[in-house]
Amino acid sequence: MVVGVLTWQLHLPQSHSLKDKRQVLRSLKDRLRARFNVSAAETDHQELWQRAALTVAVVSTERAHAEQVLREADRIVAEASGALVLDATAAWL
Repeated sequence: MVVGVLTWQLHLPQSHSLKDKRQVLRSLKDRLRARFNVSAAETDHQELWQRAALTVAVVSTERAHAEQVLREADRIVAEASGALVLDATAAWL
């Protein structure tokens, strides 16, 4: 069993309130969950309007499959409107 975790540090330039921020993050989390069946959560910067840390985790029997899922998830987040990726960090368990 392989567990892959990917965390993005995001800048949300159009967010002018926590409500705006949550809307962008909810949309991203819903898309990631629906498309890849991953766990997704906001993991840091909850009190800031224009910053967020979004983390996804995938469990698989094969590392290659987990890597592919995280690559595709990274592409979706990178292309998301309203969110700019400042940094991305992957970990394997």
